[in-house]
Amino acid sequence: MSKAVVVATALALVLLIILPKHSNRNHKHRSISRRFGSNFYPIIFDPIVAKADRMKEQKASSKSKGSKEQDHKKYYNNDGTLNIRLRLMVLFPFLDVDPHDGMVDSKELETWLMQQIVDRLHDRTRRELELRDKDGDRAVSFHEYLPQFTDEDLERNETKHGDAGWWMEQFKNADLDTSGALNLYEFRDFLHPEDSRNEQIQRWLLREKIRLMDKDNDHKLNFLEFENGAYNTYKTYFEYESSEQHLPSPTDVFFKLDIDKDRLLRIEELKPIIQYMCPGELVYSKYYTTYLINEADDNRDGKLSLEEMMNHDHIFYNSVFENSKYHGYHDEL
Repeated sequence: MSKAVVVATALALVLLIILPKHSNRNHKHRSISRRFGSNFYPIIFDPIVAKADRMKEQKASSKSKGSKEQDHKKYYNNDGTLNIRLRLMVLFPFLDVDPHDGMVDSKELETWLMQQIVDRLHDRTRRELELRDKDGDRAVSFHEYLPQFTDEDLERNETKHGDAGWWMEQFKNADLDTSGALNLYEFRDFLHPEDSRNEQIQRWLLREKIRLMDKDNDHKLNFLEFENGAYNTYKTYFEYESSEQHLPSPTDVFFKLDIDKDRLLRIEELKPIIQYMCPGELVYSKYYTTYLINEADDNRDGKLSLEEMMNHDHIFYNSVFENSKYHGYHDEL
């Protein structure tokens, strides 16, 4: 056991005695997910909860359940619920790292949340790869992932949304080493395109977004298409991200993006706002960080003390408790 955990556990025992219970929860709490829609997996703040979540998904064997009981029994109450206050006390030193000053600022909290997301994306991809990898080569071929498509389907190369050719294009985008199969990291980009840094995948995402808004089918967005589609998404994220800044008008945003001044927006011109048009879980962590700080920062200094986190303990776990159904990008395909 690390020194930080030992110290934090000792601190926990003291604080459990001296700090009062806060039974008056914020019943007016509304999950941030409701503002942005149910397009994201809930961000899981606590690695133990993430592990329990994975075990539930996998319908874990009795052996692995016993392992959880053995490893984490001290964090659970007698009724089987997680001792949230104790977990916050133990986790706090792992958040308060840069600088180590007894406070957690937005950068430290966002770094922590992003790491939880990266770990979960990696774990979900690894499990999906193991399920699909029929020949045991630690990679996934097109037919292993999408066996419903025949060679004849691929030869026809129909590229409408959901057709074999449409899927194959995205598969090739992810296949950076052109091996014909996706390794773990390529497969992660394929399964979670919004969180990919692959430029071809980003272009594909923007093209798909344009397709949904492009009423005249010219593969570009005119001003009305932009205002009624992309701008609404941009507005939602901008207002949450920059609550103290003036929201640019649709006209201002459109003509700033329209580099060639032809009054039409192409894929390349929309790339500066891809994080608004195609937000992934990693981008979402930024907004979730802002939400947690705003909810728990009682003295409005922009940082969280352990006491403030304890005062608002459930908001760090509400996204898990309030979302019983997960929604990912491929649910929409």
